[in-house]
Amino acid sequence: MTFKEKVKNLLDKALEENTHLFLIDLDFSESNKISIVLDGDFGVNLQDCINVNKFLDSGLEAEEVEFSIEVASAGVSTPLKLVRQYKKNIGRTLKVKTISQGDFEATLSDADAENVSLSWSAREPKEIGKGKVTVQKTITIPYTDIKEAVVIISF
Repeated sequence: MTFKEKVKNLLDKALEENTHLFLIDLDFSESNKISIVLDGDFGVNLQDCINVNKFLDSGLEAEEVEFSIEVASAGVSTPLKLVRQYKKNIGRTLKVKTISQGDFEATLSDADAENVSLSWSAREPKEIGKGKVTVQKTITIPYTDIKEAVVIISF
């Protein structure tokens, strides 16, 4: 078993013990710096990162390879990558850039295995007479059409 395979197996075990956490990114540098980015169904706190780091460190103690481990949470401005991330953010505002349908800033109203649904209010001209009326808009976008999706934080 290679060093990378051992790290991946240990990480899988750590995440099995912490089912609310999931892996966003795992990267190995040429100097054996292991960078791990996690997200969680209820967020990721500092203790979660420490626990995963300690679990990996203790499992790799016997290795003859010099390494360092960095465990971090996905940042606020980190683009969404996994269906699980979309599902946990239902009800929040996203900025979504698509390949074929343009860009949207709207509320994530649904997420399933293949698509996301966004909804927003828009002001449009009345069909008859002057003035505008507020209408509800909804669009369904397949994940394959999303270039980037980021949660918009409002205070």
